[in-house]
Amino acid sequence: MSGDGHVDPGGPDLTKHPAPGSGPEPVCPRHPGRISYVRCQRCNRPTCPECQRQAAVGVQCVDCVRENARQSRAVRTPFGGRPTDGRPLVTYTIIGLCVLVFGLQQVPSMTITSDLAFVPALAADEPWRFVTAAFLHSPSFLLHIVFNMVALWQVGPALEHLLGRARFVALYLISAVGGSVGYLLLADPTNPFSWYAPVVGASGAVFGLFGATVLVLRKLRLDIRPLVGVIVINAILGFVIQGIAWQAHLGGLVAGSAVTAALVHAPAHRRTVVQVTGILVVAVLVVLAAWLRLASVGVS
Repeated sequence: MSGDGHVDPGGPDLTKHPAPGSGPEPVCPRHPGRISYVRCQRCNRPTCPECQRQAAVGVQCVDCVRENARQSRAVRTPFGGRPTDGRPLVTYTIIGLCVLVFGLQQVPSMTITSDLAFVPALAADEPWRFVTAAFLHSPSFLLHIVFNMVALWQVGPALEHLLGRARFVALYLISAVGGSVGYLLLADPTNPFSWYAPVVGASGAVFGLFGATVLVLRKLRLDIRPLVGVIVINAILGFVIQGIAWQAHLGGLVAGSAVTAALVHAPAHRRTVVQVTGILVVAVLVVLAAWLRLASVGVS
């Protein structure tokens, strides 16, 4: 202020930023009893040390940090899944369960094979067999579980990474049930060796993953020819080698491909809704197919 009593226009405006003791003290909105001259870089409100969060420049209040986190889009895989840390935990878990169950199948006193294998004649009364059969393997044929686990290890980790763990679990389980339903649809009720035969193995689920991998690679515009060759060879072996349930392979392939079609072709702007709806629709159709088949033979 000059000597004649006029305000110096170049001086600080104390009414806008009052100095300590010259006006109401700025207080933290979250803690009104705490005076703070430090302000949030986003909202410019006073923020006490407890509510301060370090930012690239200055500090932000905890409310702005939370709001920013809500508005930030989460990183997603190309098909909407949450990125993993690189470890295929679901694939590891499935392989571990299959190996554990295979070990239990070797115990003479255990009846796990007969209790959990899929049998068309028992499907209506014991529906859990549609799923549990995929975690069993022939107890007397070691190569059965070896082939399936090697195939699962070949395609499982990549699919789990691209789809996300939740979507991969849904794909695997629906493919497994689809394999059992495929066998049920093509089994002959008048043939005891077909209708009462126990079916075990992860082959149906693995074929579902084969179909999924083909669709994923096509969507990413990658070469699918090597995988198609593997599928064709395994399909032929299903017809050539006696005792292999090719019907389960076919059922798993169809179910897994249908689920994956919903996952990879869902529009980005409403991906989650379309994907969840697609998964539920395929699951309902698989269950409906089983129910109609059982009803047609009078055992539903």
